[in-house]
Amino acid sequence: MKILFSEKELKDKNIGIVSLKKQKDSAVFISPSGKKSIVIGVPEPEKMTRRKVVILARQAILLAKVNKIKRFAIRFSDFSFSHANIGAQDLGELLATNFEMANFEFVKYKTLPPEGWNFVEEIIVISKSSAEIKKGFEAGQVIGREVNACRALSNTPGGDMTPRILGDEAKKAAKGTKVSVKVLGKKEIEKLKMGGVLGVARGSAEEPRFIILEYWGVGKKEKPIVLVGKGITFDSGGLNLKPSKSISDGMHLDMSGGAAVIHSVILAAKLGLKKNVVGLVPAAENMVSGSSYRPGDVLRTMSGKTIEIMNTDAEGRVVLADGLTYAKRYNPRLVVDVATLTGAALVALGQHASAVFTKDENLEKTLRELGEESGDYLWQRPMWDEYESDVKGTFGDVANSKDPQYAGATQGAMFLYQFVKDPSISLPSARSGQAGQAYPWAHIDIAPRMTAAEGEHLAKGAAGAPVRLLIKLIQRF
Repeated sequence: MKILFSEKELKDKNIGIVSLKKQKDSAVFISPSGKKSIVIGVPEPEKMTRRKVVILARQAILLAKVNKIKRFAIRFSDFSFSHANIGAQDLGELLATNFEMANFEFVKYKTLPPEGWNFVEEIIVISKSSAEIKKGFEAGQVIGREVNACRALSNTPGGDMTPRILGDEAKKAAKGTKVSVKVLGKKEIEKLKMGGVLGVARGSAEEPRFIILEYWGVGKKEKPIVLVGKGITFDSGGLNLKPSKSISDGMHLDMSGGAAVIHSVILAAKLGLKKNVVGLVPAAENMVSGSSYRPGDVLRTMSGKTIEIMNTDAEGRVVLADGLTYAKRYNPRLVVDVATLTGAALVALGQHASAVFTKDENLEKTLRELGEESGDYLWQRPMWDEYESDVKGTFGDVANSKDPQYAGATQGAMFLYQFVKDPSISLPSARSGQAGQAYPWAHIDIAPRMTAAEGEHLAKGAAGAPVRLLIKLIQRF
């Protein structure tokens, strides 16, 4: 999709006009010359918020597509609400990002219709010439396209997105950027003693991979931000087999955290950020066979800690344990892991916000603020010390799922915390402000945001969360 700029109103009848007006309903008008105009109703402009501007941007694309308008113009001033407190460059970025996201649809496996795909091809922004506005739109398009690349990766069926293929796709996506990609195979994973990744992968004919992306935007002397993403390319539940509906309802999307990490690192490079960012994706299939790992098995992880397997369908945290341990090799200044980890998070929050867990109150506050700014909304869940007993094992150091009926999302976070905390640190760290941690860490459970929700004007399938949030965090931290 092209975004162009003009200082004058357009008279070309082949270019539609999309405008906003203080009225209840939206309407479409066709002039005698055939020019189409869409008026989007804004009944209470005085109550406009940043969240509502996001929806308006997507509505513009949706209504254009419904009315077969492939080229249209907007007045930048229509979307500028003074009390919403959005600067010109910021607004340009917000609009462009959401124009791109709303224009996306996963059509890779569909037959091209005779009339072609129904996508908007060009938007003309009517505004006084402003380098600031143009810069915002340019950045927004880069962000939106990378979010969509994440969505396409996540939407790909499990048969066409194995751990090996996921590694290949990471390399392909990084071509032409300053991101280096290394994909470790089974033998290298065995040398690292990543018993969590190896255990989960045991039941599949597809061997696991450990994907490493590195972007050194300011040289290796500065400590990097490390992102760790769950890369379960298909989740059957293992021997604790999921119910039929659950297996068929998006389990190829269980690598959405990994996809988000891959494209967040690449996005940082494409935006030319002066930051160091590392992405780690432990990738495996969780399948059923005679060689599958079993409930009652005890796996020894890269950290040396053992995991008592109580439910083979709580596999994401098991592979992330090795990813979080590997992250320590970088002596990071921040670690964030992203995973479609628990149905409990979805039950607690519905589909409009991911769950965030951290013991660092400042980091939690920053993440929620950036969630509002980016559109990848978050809500905090407790990580009190009282919950730590819920993940203690009987025959291993930690148990992967003792009783998910209660506080299941918190249990998942407390499990991961066992592979982040440092027992040699007994007092609050000067860097993180948290006892027992050498660096700040947060866990984001994106299970609620795995797929687009009703009413947010996005195509069905992967939502691309939390790429927008992560890039804001990289810019800020």
